[in-house]
Amino acid sequence: MRTPNFRVIPLKTEVAEAARRVAKSGASDHRAVAVDSPRGYPCRHCLRWAKPGERMILFPFAAISPGHPYSETGPIFVHEQPCERYAATGEYPLDFRSGRVFRAYNSEYDMIDAKPVKTAFVDARSADRGCYTFRIERI
Repeated sequence: MRTPNFRVIPLKTEVAEAARRVAKSGASDHRAVAVDSPRGYPCRHCLRWAKPGERMILFPFAAISPGHPYSETGPIFVHEQPCERYAATGEYPLDFRSGRVFRAYNSEYDMIDAKPVKTAFVDARSADRGCYTFRIERI
């Protein structure tokens, strides 16, 4: 599905790399976990489901930075080993065409009704756990 007015924004490579470094340092809020199911561990960097046997880093992430009323920190995954950042930003990621819910925000980071004129970006989240998956921005 092409998104001509929006682009998909995966997690920045710098954030994924930092999570890997912090996990290696032994920080208690960054944990390496073994994947044991085909649809339980979505990588926010490459935007694909991790395969059983792969290892992921589970760590806290704030999609909206602190200092805004709708800022919240929640758990997300990235591959333990470097992966290629999702590059097809004009297309909705195939692995996440189901099981997502969307929250619309204006340019002030306030949650709003999803009206195209006022929407600056939309965060895609897990439908069952509510965890942040990726952002869709207006271009």
